[in-house]
Amino acid sequence: MSRLQASRRHSVRFALNGKPCDGEAEPRLMLTDFLRHQVGVTGTHVGCEHGVCGACTVSIDGRPARACLTLAVQVDGCEIRTVESLAPSASRLGILQSAFKRNHALQCGFCTAGILMSLDCFLREHERPDERAIRDVLSGHLCRCTGYAPIVRAALEAAAELADRGKETADA
Repeated sequence: MSRLQASRRHSVRFALNGKPCDGEAEPRLMLTDFLRHQVGVTGTHVGCEHGVCGACTVSIDGRPARACLTLAVQVDGCEIRTVESLAPSASRLGILQSAFKRNHALQCGFCTAGILMSLDCFLREHERPDERAIRDVLSGHLCRCTGYAPIVRAALEAAAELADRGKETADA
């Protein structure tokens, strides 16, 4: 492939947090950079850029995915959800976010967006997870501030609240 072919931009269309989104991306542009710099959605953080830390986790078609390992052109036609989708409005936090706040489950907050997205995807499929299952989900994330105990408490609390509300979605 010539340098000219590699630098051509491709049209990318997808749903972002329930709304149509489109733009152009070079073939090697990562989804993190596309979301942050071209779309202006900055809740998805760029950490290690190797898929290890989990700060860049988003939901692609309902499954958690590392946006730093996903090319923007790969999400054409997909449904993408970022941490911005979790709050029902600008003035109200979602259930999972509120549980994080109550349990002091964040400190610097850098890892929080990715953790929230992984937990959101998980809680949509697991109504009453136990601590071990939550810790398994968190094993894909690096947090250097909280020690994970408050995150586990927040996730369990949110799961119980969601189950009590009759299987509402995690962003209700």
